[in-house]
Parts: sequence; C-alpha cells; structure tokens
Amino acid sequence: MPHSFRLPLLASLLAFGALTSCKKDDADGLMVQPHDQNAFMTIMHDMSKEMDMMTATMDPDNDYAKMMVMHHTGAIKMAQKELSDGDDATIKDIAQKMIAAQQAEITQFNAFLTSHPAHAPMVMEFMDRAMMAMETMDKNNDLRVLTGDADQDFAQLMIDHHTSAIEMSEDELSLGRETTPKTMATKIIADQQMEIKELQDWLLKNKKY
Repeated sequence: MPHSFRLPLLASLLAFGALTSCKKDDADGLMVQPHDQNAFMTIMHDMSKEMDMMTATMDPDNDYAKMMVMHHTGAIKMAQKELSDGDDATIKDIAQKMIAAQQAEITQFNAFLTSHPAHAPMVMEFMDRAMMAMETMDKNNDLRVLTGDADQDFAQLMIDHHTSAIEMSEDELSLGRETTPKTMATKIIADQQMEIKELQDWLLKNKKY
C-alpha cells in the first residue's frame, strides 16, 4: 500500500476505535437524571422555600429552633423516601436512625419554643449566617450529578443537607444565649459529622463511575 494512503486509513481506524469506546463507556458509566425529576431534590427545594418564608424573631435561640424544625422535617421526608425507594441496607439503616434521632429533636425544639418566648436584644447576624448556609446548600445541591438511584442521590444530597445543619448549629453556639438549644446544637454537630463520614465512605465504595 502506498505510504500516502496508510496515514488516512490509520487515522480512520483510530477514530472508529475511539467512537466505539465512547459508546461502551456511555453504556456502562454514569446515568444522569434531571434535577426537576428527582424526588429528593423536590423535597430539598420545598424545605428551602419554607425556610425562606419563615418570620424571624431575631432571637438567635428561637430562630435556630424554628429553622431546625423545618430542616429536620425535610431530612425526615428524604429519609422516608430512601426507605421506600432505596435498596442498600447500609444507607437504609442510616436513614432509619436519622428519622428516629431527628423526630426526637423536633419534639425537643418545639418544647423549647413553647416555653421560651423570643426576647431582646435582637441579634440579626444569626439569620444572616443561617440564610447564607442555606444558600450554600442550595448551590451545592444544584451542582450534584443525580442518577435517579435512590441510595446514591440520598447519600449525596444528605451530605449537603447535614453540612448546612452543622453550619447553623455552629452559629447557634457562637450567637445563642440559652443552654437547651446550644446543648442540642453540640449534639447535632457531632451526630451529623459522623453521618457525613458514613455517607462519604459509602459513596466512595459504591460510586458508579
């Protein structure tokens, strides 16, 4: 074969190999689901909207308690969705423990709110920080590659969800004035840091790419 014909032929063969390889990778690789079709994202968005509409008292302890009731309610709904749609025993166990812990904390927060009327002086900084934490969570959610696989999506989004709870709890520790919510904030930080590690470890072992 003349030399002038060999190079185009070789280039064509390489291109065909690359094309067939890409098709195989696409078939075996990561499947993506649009965010507006993902049930967990819908729960997250509904929770964020509810928290955005909350009437702040500017008492950091009361505002923290009110926000965490809504935040925990969102987490519980996501965990219940994981229990109904998920397959992985490890992730479902995490979801079940999360429901029990956060339902108990909602009861504690509501009891605190009933017995503790908001009072001066006002601390506007807490709400500024809390809303920044929620905004960061929403952005991180929007950057997630969702698969439609309940276990994968729950694990990914719950890491962002927990991170925002930890940030708000840290703000409560620095700006709050009451023992009960500050004690709860300390526990939430410890519990959710541990769960984030569990979720990250699971994702590293079970990633689909």
